[in-house]
Amino acid sequence: MWLIIVTLLVLVYLYRWNRHRAILPNLTDKYVLITGCDSGFGNLAAKQLDRRGLHVLAACLTAGGAENLKKETSSRLQTVLLDVTDSQSVSSAAKWVAGVVGDKGLWGVVNNAGISLPTGPNEWLTKEDFFKILNVNLLGVVDVTIQMLPLIRKARGRVVNVASIAGRLTICGGGYCMSKYGVESFSDSLRHEMSPFGVKVCIIEPGFFATQVADAELQKDCIRKLWTRLPEEIRRSYGPNYVESYLKVVDLTLPRSSPKLYLVTECMEHALTAEYPKTRYSAGLDAKLLYLPLSYLPTAMRDFLMGLMSPKL
Repeated sequence: MWLIIVTLLVLVYLYRWNRHRAILPNLTDKYVLITGCDSGFGNLAAKQLDRRGLHVLAACLTAGGAENLKKETSSRLQTVLLDVTDSQSVSSAAKWVAGVVGDKGLWGVVNNAGISLPTGPNEWLTKEDFFKILNVNLLGVVDVTIQMLPLIRKARGRVVNVASIAGRLTICGGGYCMSKYGVESFSDSLRHEMSPFGVKVCIIEPGFFATQVADAELQKDCIRKLWTRLPEEIRRSYGPNYVESYLKVVDLTLPRSSPKLYLVTECMEHALTAEYPKTRYSAGLDAKLLYLPLSYLPTAMRDFLMGLMSPKL
């Protein structure tokens, strides 16, 4: 009996492995828009896809970021300035993309732009703190996707949304996890709606990566600033020991992030170039071996284990 089950599992794995190896033809005819290309995953993905021969439309927030990227890529890559929090900027970018791709349509959009700060205990934050992150990480994704959808439908292409393992497991207070849960929900509904049009929607769920290591000091500075602006009553309730405990948690997590950024960009590439892309991609050993398994545990058990890594009063 066990032999039959194991054999079936192996056959299913081999079938899925072989299916996911199939790559689309004519990649050099396809146009892909990537947001957040100034640095990090977006910058690396733009270079990687450019080397594969795709026509990369790299959206950068700053002119400096765009210029630096153009110096390191081929003449195929084109840049556009885009602020995903500004609907007029998104609309202008959509018109520019339409002019570039013409009748071919847009094969793919990678919603990569995102921020993580301010993050901290919920009670320490204001509505504006939440909105700042949600406006980039969630509403920006929604706005860019909706305005690009006519071009993507024309190409029967792909929408690739960068969520996070924090969209499956709440690891901190503030708007970051909330925004990533929202990206997961938006992607799921969009996948069902776009299926009749032949458009595929993929979600990438990275763990902690080295782009966040530099943010460790920024995160600690953010916590200190939030602490100083709190009313005296709240400061007395938490106490200085809680602040020090929170800073130690930051030191134990972010500096241990993986430096292998290509694990995320390879997921992006597969989602755009595979004949049969995956619905979800987990990037990083911490995502696969720690955070995803934790997300499936009963709530009481998950809360206990998460509590071991939480700040203490």
